[in-house]
Amino acid sequence: MSKHDIGLIGLAVMGQNLVMNMANKGFNVAVYNRTTPKMTEFIDGLGGRPEGVVEEGTVDRIHGYAQLKDFVDSLESPRRVMIMVQAGGPCDAVINQLKPLLDKGDIIIDGGNADYVDTNRRHEELAAEGFRFIGTGVSGGEEGALKGPSIMPGGHPEAWPFVKDILQKISAKVGENKDIPCCDWVGEAGAGHYVKMVHNGIEYGDMQLICEAYYILKHGLGLSNQELHEVFREWNEGDLDSYLIEITRDIFTVNDDESGDSLVDLILDTAGQKGTGRWMCQHALELGVPTTLVTEAVYARCLSSQKDERVRASEVLSGPDTQFEGNKQQFIDDVRQALYASKLVSYAQGYVQLNAAAKEFGWKLNNGPIALLWRGGCIIRSVFLKDIKNAFDKNPDLENLLLDDFFKDAVNEAQPAWRRVVAMAVQLGLPVPAFSAALTYFDGYRRASLPANLLQAQRDYFGAHTYERTDKPRGEKFHTDWIRERNID
Repeated sequence: MSKHDIGLIGLAVMGQNLVMNMANKGFNVAVYNRTTPKMTEFIDGLGGRPEGVVEEGTVDRIHGYAQLKDFVDSLESPRRVMIMVQAGGPCDAVINQLKPLLDKGDIIIDGGNADYVDTNRRHEELAAEGFRFIGTGVSGGEEGALKGPSIMPGGHPEAWPFVKDILQKISAKVGENKDIPCCDWVGEAGAGHYVKMVHNGIEYGDMQLICEAYYILKHGLGLSNQELHEVFREWNEGDLDSYLIEITRDIFTVNDDESGDSLVDLILDTAGQKGTGRWMCQHALELGVPTTLVTEAVYARCLSSQKDERVRASEVLSGPDTQFEGNKQQFIDDVRQALYASKLVSYAQGYVQLNAAAKEFGWKLNNGPIALLWRGGCIIRSVFLKDIKNAFDKNPDLENLLLDDFFKDAVNEAQPAWRRVVAMAVQLGLPVPAFSAALTYFDGYRRASLPANLLQAQRDYFGAHTYERTDKPRGEKFHTDWIRERNID
């Protein structure tokens, strides 16, 4: 039997679907799982999977191995091993088991949802031992893994030519002829997993913004779920065309089998999270960049999880008891514009953080092509990602997307509606942390002067932290004895 093109370790649903995707595209794949029965069950069940999931010839291209050494020995040199196990310790454990069995120059690919810090470390450690490591973000969930995900590889540059064909062929395709892969090299070390982390953070922001739009329309305007379905259907046909708007549209049409009521209304309002959004916010603080919208989206999930406390508080605390009065249709369009402008701010903040991280780690990121990786297969795919690519094509050194003509004009056009929505939500007592964070960031970023001059005076007063002056060269420090210098009659 000829050698396998690639091997995959970890046969949970994502791993299984990636294996079938690879085999469907004509690659011979070896598989291994820590528990042999899991591997055997997968192999035995391949023949019973429906057409379209397992295509003709796919079953013959997948082979399972009970022993890790046999698995490794079955691979074409340089060996390409993709790991799809739980991030953190389990991934390190698999790598340590692999190393004695591999040759120098072999390639290890971590396709899990790893912390970029771990990927940076693994890249350095494995390079020192002669191995080539790739950390790749994979977005699109179970369906994407099977039919074509967005793939964001980074790590050892010399490894890319050996995995490019496989990863690009199994990725989602976009373009008029569906021939542009949503997969390309991102950068060195942990860059791939960092870009995936930012993708997930933007996803947090997008989902929170959509939820706030829904909350305003439902509780501010009193729209029914059928009316909400129509609103989101219309929005998905315009500049908000995206995967998340599309699935939100569909959610409002599903009724509970048991009660007949709309299912979304029966779901407990406590949101879960797996940590990638939090990682993005934590590193934003370390970098000193204001990724405020994603941070508020993370906090909103935290607040939602305090369900029992909120129920108790609702019996004690009160707010405005008013209803929206005005043109409902106009206000619905205002919400659409506010949502669009806020989404643009979210992507702008995400790219500011990417640029700061690239500077911190010495990565050379191609910002425009990164946007193209997200045009298909992933959760944040949306119609305006091509406009991000165009912005960086025009100016590769663009420091903020809001300065590009397209984004500047779009946000300026939406400003009046955006401000009306935030103001009305405040008057109605409806929480809109992400809408507010986006608008506040915009207002702060567009001002040449902020109140930090007073803040610096305060710091110097109580802690002698010094300050700079507007009438002196930047970098020159001053201190004032504020008590002695007071001019009080």
